[in-house]
Amino acid sequence: MTRWIAVDWGTTALRITLMSGDRPLDTRASGDGMNALTRDAFEPTFISLADDWIDGNIQVFICGMAGARQGWAEAAYRTVPCSPLDGGLLRVETTDPRLDVRIVPGVRQVSPHPDVMRGEETQIAGILRNISDLDGVACLPGTHTKWAHISAGEIVSFRTVMTGEIFATISNHSVLRHSLTGHGWDEDTFLSAVSDTLSRPEHLTARLFELRAADLLHGQDAAIGRSILSGLLIGSELAATKPWWLGRDVVLTGSPKTTRAYECALKSQGLTPRILPADEMTLAGLTAAKEHP
Repeated sequence: MTRWIAVDWGTTALRITLMSGDRPLDTRASGDGMNALTRDAFEPTFISLADDWIDGNIQVFICGMAGARQGWAEAAYRTVPCSPLDGGLLRVETTDPRLDVRIVPGVRQVSPHPDVMRGEETQIAGILRNISDLDGVACLPGTHTKWAHISAGEIVSFRTVMTGEIFATISNHSVLRHSLTGHGWDEDTFLSAVSDTLSRPEHLTARLFELRAADLLHGQDAAIGRSILSGLLIGSELAATKPWWLGRDVVLTGSPKTTRAYECALKSQGLTPRILPADEMTLAGLTAAKEHP
């Protein structure tokens, strides 16, 4: 079976996997994301991590921020509605003649509101490789969570919500950081906050400062505070994305911890989302890209 390399190149991290057909053989990761590199540093950074895997000519398939304007080479966005892999891949000129590098283009939405994704389209291709007849929504929780309406093998529309980044900013860089230390989580408290913000999203910013006040006045446990913050933000997200998930079949693809929170929130609204691991969907999507004509 021919060996090739699957690459997920994000803003802050790089993850490479040596593949044999559709089977992963080995995975390596580093902190050399797009933000840490100049354009001419991408190829040597990749080679430094993968050099002993490169035995003669080898194909390399990349998704994520390596295809951004500041990345290895810009892979132009495709416009929805489109399949996750419409329009072919960008072939990258390399200095090392052993490398045959292709980058998966991102996807954009012009109306009804502007939006873009890079990397998530590959996870969606992986989801469709597993559920070819999906007619529903792919929810991809993360720093910038994506909600994508999928039908007939195409991304019809999508919405990005900055819930993960807002949670990290508030818990690490705002006055609330003093009340949100640790990593604890209480499901009942979380679900109560989800319900509260879904019902009254206009109270969100006022509810946030209550976390600090409850700590100062009552010594509220930090795990409770973190659970409330997570619930308030995800509840606000569900309120904003209701047209995407209400009454639809939902597939969740994210990290185990984040997926658990979204699964609990959606179940509280009467949905039973299907769970597919994010890393596996990325590899499945890159495999589909390799096989795509």
